[in-house]
Amino acid sequence: MKITERLKKPGKLFSFEFYPPKTEGDGRKLCETIKDLKVLGPDFVSITNSSTGVSPYNTVALSGVIKEKLGLEVMAHLTCIGHTKAEIADISGRLKAMKIENVLALRGDLHNIEGFAPKRDYKYASELAEELAATGAFSIGVAGYPEKHPEAPDFETDIRNLKAKIDSGAGFVITQLFFENRFYFEFVNKALKAGVTVPVLPGLMPLTSYNQLRNFTKMFNIALPRAVTANIEKYAGDKASLLKFSVNYATAQAADLIKNGAPGIHFYTLNRSKATKEILKNLRYRYA
Repeated sequence: MKITERLKKPGKLFSFEFYPPKTEGDGRKLCETIKDLKVLGPDFVSITNSSTGVSPYNTVALSGVIKEKLGLEVMAHLTCIGHTKAEIADISGRLKAMKIENVLALRGDLHNIEGFAPKRDYKYASELAEELAATGAFSIGVAGYPEKHPEAPDFETDIRNLKAKIDSGAGFVITQLFFENRFYFEFVNKALKAGVTVPVLPGLMPLTSYNQLRNFTKMFNIALPRAVTANIEKYAGDKASLLKFSVNYATAQAADLIKNGAPGIHFYTLNRSKATKEILKNLRYRYA
């Protein structure tokens, strides 16, 4: 089922995001994670795409396996800087042949990686979304940034860019992770005023290690509340207590989002199941 069609139906939508494994061992662990989360009945799972282009067809292959072998609805990520137009045409054909109907159109993160040369056939995600929409085969999602895209000069510019992606054929938005819900609601209101009327799925991820705290501070333009940083530092050497705090915090965050109108939750799993499973169980217990 296309995600745009699912979003028209009653009930909140829940989805999980995975990334293609790099090793055989990682592949086995991912398979276990997906099977563990499948029992929760996600509306779809998404498979990321390496914007470095090192393994450009891993996303396609993994998407096909999950769709065929596990019977889950899949959304494949595609990036502008990871693929040429010829590759996108080939990938689109492969996805259609596997009956995968959902795609997330992204520009991709620019990297300072030796030997990596970004593809330049597309300049913006709106161009990729428009080309995918022209096929008529896909429900297309795009990314949104509740705390503004790091490269945007201001929020007004960022929202205009989001509107351009919607006008190009995208039917829903999935946000970057955030830890203060006010950012999501303010973002949705700004987008709505600019004419963005498609559903905006909030993206959440519990922080389960001190290293994640340090990495996100460096990599993403996101604010970390004192309650989050203090407890992650407090429980840095206590995995059980840290997991409990993170699950409880994310559960409260998700419950507030749903209560106040979010169409569902998209979970960034980092290819692990325990925290996501506990959060979703908590939510379904509250709203059963």
